[in-house]
Amino acid sequence: MEFVVKNTKAAAAKTATLVLPVGENQQLDAVAQSVDLASGGAISAILKRGDLMGKPGQTLLLHSLQGLKADRILLVGTGKDDERDARQFRKIASSALGVLKGLGGNDATFALQDVQVKDRDAYARTRMLVEVIGDGQYVFDQFKSKKNDAPKLAKITILTDKADQTQIEQAARHAAAITAGMSFARDLGNLPPNVCHPSYIADQAKQLGKTFKGLKVEVLDEKKLRELGAGSFLAVSQGSDQPGCIVVMQYNGGKKGEQPYALVGKGITFDTGGISLKPGQGMDEMKYDMCGAASVLGTFRAALELQLPINLVGLLACAENMPSGNATRPGDIVTTMSGQTVEILNTDAEGRLVLCDTLTYAERFKPRAVIDVATLTGACIVALGSNTSGLLGNNDELLQQVLGAGQKAGDRAWQLPLFDEYQEQLDSPFADIANIGGPKAGTITAACFLSRFTKAYPWAHLDVAGTAWTSGGKEKGATGRPVPLLTQYLLDRAEQA
Repeated sequence: MEFVVKNTKAAAAKTATLVLPVGENQQLDAVAQSVDLASGGAISAILKRGDLMGKPGQTLLLHSLQGLKADRILLVGTGKDDERDARQFRKIASSALGVLKGLGGNDATFALQDVQVKDRDAYARTRMLVEVIGDGQYVFDQFKSKKNDAPKLAKITILTDKADQTQIEQAARHAAAITAGMSFARDLGNLPPNVCHPSYIADQAKQLGKTFKGLKVEVLDEKKLRELGAGSFLAVSQGSDQPGCIVVMQYNGGKKGEQPYALVGKGITFDTGGISLKPGQGMDEMKYDMCGAASVLGTFRAALELQLPINLVGLLACAENMPSGNATRPGDIVTTMSGQTVEILNTDAEGRLVLCDTLTYAERFKPRAVIDVATLTGACIVALGSNTSGLLGNNDELLQQVLGAGQKAGDRAWQLPLFDEYQEQLDSPFADIANIGGPKAGTITAACFLSRFTKAYPWAHLDVAGTAWTSGGKEKGATGRPVPLLTQYLLDRAEQA
């Protein structure tokens, strides 16, 4: 999908479809009025028939109006100015895209520059528009014998005033990179686990390094992890015939020697639960247990495309959790890379076991801050559902930065407490720490576990168990979240560089 920004009059736009806003009670803004005037009042005459009242997301398609260069006019309802928020604007953009995808034209021009949105400037509105269109074009059909028809819509032009053109062009560029990163993450998540195993993710990271300049990729195999003393990580991977690995990605777009930001992703390419076997129903969706790693890869893709002026480290903790004669048993005690011992009471709490060693490994990069991303706990879905990611950490400034990035990107998180009292639930009579803390506050005690390995740097933990994919039926699939949040966080850091 190509996105172009132009400073030109809407009535003069030569396009297959010109998208115009109609407010509540058939109100036309200045741009729509100018197009109506050029058409000899045809648009306002049609509106008087009552076919479109301007409620958010309503659409009406018009053909071949005199005086205009556009082949079609798509009127889209935008609601009341004082009620229009980001969620409503996304609905408006999605409704317009739904019509455009069914048309024969290969391009469309949006003239929504006068449509205001609460707490969103022209840059933010354009970001939302481009991200909705880019993400709405996503299709995953590589394993279907009969492919979907190739989308005809290939080019979107966004009209703007001259005064806003620079920031609108920047917004379109940022949004295009984010949607490309989301598509990359979604593709990885949607792949079947017999294709997407730890080595496959490592190969994808290497391929990313060949596609974009400035990315160095190293793979720590099980032999190297053994040498590093990653006993907790290996306790997970040892039950599978697929070898585990930690993928290390380094991008140095900032000043030489400047401390990097680090993103850590949980990459369990399939999670049976191990010996603590999960129920069979819905277990196919455990291929999505690597969506944390996928989102880190997707964020790297966006950062590389934008060549952000920061130093960045990515660590992907990739393993498969399988039951076998060599699998870890409940009651086993392992020694982590940090030297702390862990009593494994439940082998289905495996994400924290691969992450703790990976977070310890992150210390060697002396990071400014570390954000780990993981489909870690079903308890997070119970607490926050599928709309909001859980957020915990050890540094208030970092947590506020992540929350703010999520708010800006429309990819929100919600902070949960990490009080010391919860740590007591992880006490073990036989080791330094147990890997589960009982049925209460499961998301919090999982973060408490990780916090034992993050004392050397500012750290935030995103639990995306509810947001990384959609469950069940035809709608099942990876969402690409939290790529928008993470990329916004990096954009904010780049602005301060």
